[in-house]
Amino acid sequence: MDPFDSTVTETQSYDKPEKGAENTATRLPWARFSSWLECVCVVTFDLELGQAIELVYPHDVKLTEKEKTSICYLSFPDSYSGCLGDTQFSFRVRQSIGQKGCWFREDDAYNRDAPGTLQREPAHYYGYVYFRQVKDGSVKRGYFQKSLVLVSRLPYVNLFQSLLKLIAPEYFEKLEPCLEAVCNEIDQWPLPVPGQTLNLPIMGVVMQVRIPSKYDKPGGSPLKQSHRENLLPAPVVLPTVHELDLFKCFQSVLIHIQMLWELMLLGEPVVVMAPSPTVSSETVLALVSSISPLRYCCDHRPYFTIHDSEFKEYTSRTQAPPNVILGVTNPFFIKTFQHWSHIIRLGDLKMSGDLPKQIKVKKLAKLKTLDTKPGVYTAYKTFLHKDKALIKRLLKGIQRKRPSEVQSAILRRHLLELTQSFIIPLERYLASLMPLQKSVTPWKTPPQIRPFSQEEFMVTLDHAGPQLTSVLKGDWIGLYRRFFRSPNFDGWYRLRHREMTQKLECLHLEVICEADLLDWIKDKSEVEIVDLVLKLREKLTKARRQQLPVKEDILEKLERYIQMVIGSLPEDLQAVLRRH
Repeated sequence: MDPFDSTVTETQSYDKPEKGAENTATRLPWARFSSWLECVCVVTFDLELGQAIELVYPHDVKLTEKEKTSICYLSFPDSYSGCLGDTQFSFRVRQSIGQKGCWFREDDAYNRDAPGTLQREPAHYYGYVYFRQVKDGSVKRGYFQKSLVLVSRLPYVNLFQSLLKLIAPEYFEKLEPCLEAVCNEIDQWPLPVPGQTLNLPIMGVVMQVRIPSKYDKPGGSPLKQSHRENLLPAPVVLPTVHELDLFKCFQSVLIHIQMLWELMLLGEPVVVMAPSPTVSSETVLALVSSISPLRYCCDHRPYFTIHDSEFKEYTSRTQAPPNVILGVTNPFFIKTFQHWSHIIRLGDLKMSGDLPKQIKVKKLAKLKTLDTKPGVYTAYKTFLHKDKALIKRLLKGIQRKRPSEVQSAILRRHLLELTQSFIIPLERYLASLMPLQKSVTPWKTPPQIRPFSQEEFMVTLDHAGPQLTSVLKGDWIGLYRRFFRSPNFDGWYRLRHREMTQKLECLHLEVICEADLLDWIKDKSEVEIVDLVLKLREKLTKARRQQLPVKEDILEKLERYIQMVIGSLPEDLQAVLRRH
C-alpha cells in the first residue's frame, strides 16, 4: 500500500524557524517602521514641474517613477474642490509590477490572524493625506501648498488620519528634522499583532489602539481606556483603527442604504461624485465597509483623478465598466462616466428642517454634463425591500440629537446583521461539503471537498435561508443568483475553500501522529519506507511553509516520527536521508 497514495514527493528539507527569528527581523533597519508604513512623502507644488515629491522618508525607500507620479497627483485636491486651509483624505493606488514587497510576506503571521477586510494589501498602497493650502505672500502663486502623505499597505484609515492630525501641523512648522524624529519613533513601535492592545508613543502623546483579530466577535465593543497601566501622559484612546463615522458618510443617502449595500455585495461598478476629496474618499471607504465581515474583492479608489495611471483603463467605452468603485471630484467625469450604470452624485449637505435632505434616485438619462443635481443615478431595482424601521429610527435619532457615534453604531449593526443573514446560509452549506472527520485516515490522501453546487445550495434556502435571521422580505434567491456571478463570491469561495483544505491537512497530520508508524513499516520494503519518509517530510514542509493552523507539538511529534522511521533503515540509507 502506498502511503497517502500521492504521486508527488519532495526531497528538500525544511529548516524550522527559530523563535527568535521575528526578533531578529525587527532589529533590521526600519523593520518595525515597515510593519506600519511603507514610507512618508512630502508633495509640494513646483512652479515649473507642477506637483512634485519634495521628500521621501526613509531615504532608501525605492518607489518607481510611476508610483511617484501617482502619489504626486493623488496628494492634491483638484482645482475644482477649492480646498483652503487643512484637508484630510485618502487614496489607494496600484503597486508597480515587480516591486519588492515590504519586510513581511503576504502570508505572514499578521495576515493569518487579521480579519479578511484588514489584511495587508499585496498589490496596492493606501495613501493618507494631510493637505495644507494657505495664503502666503512670499510664494509666487500667492499660496503655500503642501501635502504630508503616509503610504501604507494597512487600511487603518482612522489610525493614520489621527496620526496625521498630530504630526502634520508640527511638520509644516519645523520641516524635515521633525519628520525624521517622527519616523524614528514609529520605528520603535511594537508590531501590529492582531488581538493586542498597543501603546504607540508619538511626539509626546501615547495613542492606545487595539489591532482587530479575525477571532473577534463581529460587532464587538470598541476599545476603552485600559485601567491596568498608569501611563504618563495618559494615552489618547482610539476606539478603532479602521472604522469611519458611517452615519456622517451616509446621512444624505440613508433612505437608499439597502440599495447601496446590494450594489457593494454584487460588486457593481459605481462612481461617487463628491464636492471634495474628503467626502469622496470617506464615502468610498464607507461603502466598501458596508458588507463587512465579507471582504470586498473588487478594486476601489477612494480618490481618483484624470492623471491616474488607470484612467484610460477605467474610462474606456469599448467594454463594459469594470467592477470598481471610483471616488471623484472633477465635474469632467460626469461626461466620462455617462455610460456607467450607477452614479452617486453628492452635493454639500443640505438640511430639510432639522433633518439632512435625502437625495433622490434619478434616471441615468437625466445625468447632464453641466450642473448635475445630487442624486443616485441608476436603473437598479433592489432585490430586497427597504428596512423602513431602520430609516425611521435613524431619522428620529437626528431629531433627538442622538450622537453621531451612536447613530453609526446602529447603522453598522444593521449592515452587519444583513450581511451575516446573507452569508450564514452559504457558510452552513459550505460546511456540509467538508468530508467527515472519520473518513480522514493516516495512510491515504485526505478526501476531497465536494464541489459547490448552486442549485443544491438553493434547495437548502427553503428550510435554512436568510429568513431565519432577517425580517427583510424580497427576492433573496435572485440576490444569491446575481451574487454567484460577482467577484465577491469568487473571492469568498476561494478563501473559504483554502481554509477548508488547510483544515483537512491539519486533521490528516493529527491522525498520522496518532497512528503506529513503526508497526506499519514492519512488513514494508525499503523503497516504501523511504517513500513514507519523503512524504512525511513534504507534509511537514508544507505545514510550516503555509503556516497551517496546527499545534507546534504535532509538528514536533511528526519530526520525531520521521527520525524514528529513518532509524529503522540500514545505516547507508540513514546517512543519505539525513544528508537531504
